[in-house]
Amino acid sequence: MKRKKGETARNKTVLKLPFGGNWLVVWGGDTERLNAHHSVLNQKYAFDFVIVSDKGKTCKAEGKRNEDYRCFGEKILSPATGVVIEAVDGVRDNKPGSTNIDLLPGNMVVIKHHEGEVSVLAHLKRGSVKVRAGEKVKSGQVVGLCGNSGNSSEPHLHYHLQDKELLREGKGIKCYFRGVKIKGKTKEELTDEISPVKGDIVSSDYEFQPMEKKLR
Repeated sequence: MKRKKGETARNKTVLKLPFGGNWLVVWGGDTERLNAHHSVLNQKYAFDFVIVSDKGKTCKAEGKRNEDYRCFGEKILSPATGVVIEAVDGVRDNKPGSTNIDLLPGNMVVIKHHEGEVSVLAHLKRGSVKVRAGEKVKSGQVVGLCGNSGNSSEPHLHYHLQDKELLREGKGIKCYFRGVKIKGKTKEELTDEISPVKGDIVSSDYEFQPMEKKLR
């Protein structure tokens, strides 16, 4: 897929959402109003995802423990095939309301899909990372569990795609995910591909695009 001059960089790899079930996009989009990451070069098109109830609540209880949050401990999946280039697993999970700014990504998995396309999945649960650097992973493979480590005040998944292997050197790439179900108040629709934005409730249909391929 050739880009026109001035067009925003986007993924060539076929990406699926990195989880199952319905998740809310807390931050995501092309403006600072929609996306708190937008001013950070490598996270310009990043997403934060959580699970909420039908009433929009992230917690099942008071929210004093990580276990009170619906997404804590949920499986996080590789969005596409690739090779793990970084896997961090020893960062403690924060108490809700506090953060760890010394180790910003917390526990994370970094996956290189193709040259110039690297996925970052961050804030994973301590001790849950199931892959190691150098390991090949498949689309939909479990790589860890959702946690609350690093610069995170409550359990959630941070995901972004960038063009370099080192986090601090990368530029963000806008992500379009294949086979996404968008859940609205009155209906649920399946989209061919979409880059979700703040407020969307999304889930992935893993039978929609069974063949992994590189878009042209």
